[in-house]
Amino acid sequence: MPDRDDPTLRVPVFQESVTVDKIDVQTDAVRVRTSVEEREVLVEEVLARGALKVERFKVDRAVDSAPPPREEGGTTIVSLVEERLVVEKRLFVIEEIHVTREQTQERVAIPVTLRATRATVERPSDESTGSITNG
Repeated sequence: MPDRDDPTLRVPVFQESVTVDKIDVQTDAVRVRTSVEEREVLVEEVLARGALKVERFKVDRAVDSAPPPREEGGTTIVSLVEERLVVEKRLFVIEEIHVTREQTQERVAIPVTLRATRATVERPSDESTGSITNG
């Protein structure tokens, strides 16, 4: 009861609040199937093929020590030596082996199998999961 001597009127103030909770509900479903498709294609490419050509040349030249292998152009030269007994012993280059790298190119066609994955999306016909329609 309000006090008659106090002219102040007191009014209670209320405030409401709300709390929102969310839950996941399945409303729709899809099925994704993948399949692999294969197709034959012909792949053409130029391939390089290397070969070594070996030639022997008689030299018969006296040397003081065995010459190391050397390069002249695209050719590697390896000298073969032997010791010969003369009045004095000397080293002779008796043969040189010239190794030349030869390269050819040829076009080749090789069949290969290419695969691609495709996806199919389907909606299941099972109504037991429930459905929600918008409208």
